[in-house]
Amino acid sequence: MADLSDSLRRLIAMQGPIPLALYMAQANAHYYSTRDPLGAGGDFITAPEISQMFGEMVGIWLADVWRRAGSPARVIYAEPGPGRGTLARDALRVAARFGLVPEVHFIEGSPALRRAQAEAFPQAVWHEDLSTLPEDAPILLVANEFLDALPVRQLVKTPQGWRERMVGLDGDRFVPVSGGLPMDSAVPQAWREAEAGAIVETSPATSAVMGEIGARLAAQGGAALIIDYGYAPRQMGSTFQALRAHAHVDPFEAPGEADLTCLVDFVTAAQVAQAQGARVMGIAGQGGWLMALGMAERAAALAKVAPDETEAAYHRLTAPDQMGVLFKVLGLAGREWPDGAGFAPPVPVS
Repeated sequence: MADLSDSLRRLIAMQGPIPLALYMAQANAHYYSTRDPLGAGGDFITAPEISQMFGEMVGIWLADVWRRAGSPARVIYAEPGPGRGTLARDALRVAARFGLVPEVHFIEGSPALRRAQAEAFPQAVWHEDLSTLPEDAPILLVANEFLDALPVRQLVKTPQGWRERMVGLDGDRFVPVSGGLPMDSAVPQAWREAEAGAIVETSPATSAVMGEIGARLAAQGGAALIIDYGYAPRQMGSTFQALRAHAHVDPFEAPGEADLTCLVDFVTAAQVAQAQGARVMGIAGQGGWLMALGMAERAAALAKVAPDETEAAYHRLTAPDQMGVLFKVLGLAGREWPDGAGFAPPVPVS
């Protein structure tokens, strides 16, 4: 961490403040390459680690869409940022009961997490990014808590107009500062007259990923689930945050030692995929989507063996004051593929 912090300080000292997106990218690249951040002993826990029910519902959804698409013999399961492989393990175990046994492809840059994934899926194929995935078969893609860690660009309204939010130095401390170049043209027209201090977030990295997913669905067929914490419709304000040891910490304090994230703009993500030819099924709250898939019934069955644990997990995954509303599910499909369950009525994205 000291090396990264010193490197960023030297960079800022030489060329001045750097974009927040660059700071976030450098910090998260170091963070994910040096540890397994999941679980009680890590910094955060994701839905698949909370309960097997989450992955099982994903598997049911994938198998249902695949069967109604005609059960193509060869299909690709792709997961960016698959953690320890827990989601894939639970989802594909259930999917196999319905005949869906896809090729497994993981997009993962962390050596530590690749080792954990290989224990669960020694036959998997690993990729650095989406670009090297096979192009000759339909794709079933699941991205759970992947987009939130991609770099975000922030624009802040100053008395002189809109400027990019940068990271500078106050002594040895990293601090947010405003850049000098006018950025008014990069702000949606409806927000340009906002009061000083207003912040708008955009994520070119997220748009690039969603464009690739949309183009692949259009060309190859298939379906995708994008699951993350975020908002729909669009909103203003900074959502930049850091998690360490399951608590929020100062994101400017120790780059590379905490998970830096921002809420996902689901409407823009859907629009980008749609512009590349994918069909948008809709955007749903995670709680409602899981219940539409039958999670209440599954929880009742598991509660016969472990009632307290199952009830706590079900509440955490579905309750409005937990992950049920803040976390959302975006469903996408190729043009000829059917809609999946849980997206009625859909949220308009145009």
